[in-house]
Amino acid sequence: MTPPVEPPGRPVDVDTGFWLWVASLPLLTTGQIVDVIATANKDMPTAVLAISVVFVVILAAVVLTFQVLMRHGYRWARTVLTGGGVATVVYVATNLFTVDRAIPGAVTYAVCGIFGSVLIAGGVFLLHRKDAHAFFTR
Repeated sequence: MTPPVEPPGRPVDVDTGFWLWVASLPLLTTGQIVDVIATANKDMPTAVLAISVVFVVILAAVVLTFQVLMRHGYRWARTVLTGGGVATVVYVATNLFTVDRAIPGAVTYAVCGIFGSVLIAGGVFLLHRKDAHAFFTR
């Protein structure tokens, strides 16, 4: 009788990539909220600012959900996160140089955006390595 075959565990690259993504989420959420508030028009109603902040928080919750699903081995979640991560890095890079902000808002956005983008890039890299790629079967 053959012994039962246990499924292989989650590779270290997947766990590390997951935690890089998780670390980037509050940074980029903070940067985006600061950006919404710092670049707000003086005539913009408070309700519009509040709805914008709520939208950013909801989007962060959706991204966190995708991160958890990716950690459980869903390939489509990794694909969605990869596409969103690349788009986020491009958005942050272009937004750093094209939007006028007050000095405190600009520094906060730059620090959060740069560190968050580097964490996302590292997470995307780790999630597409050979061992990690073989883990995503769902």
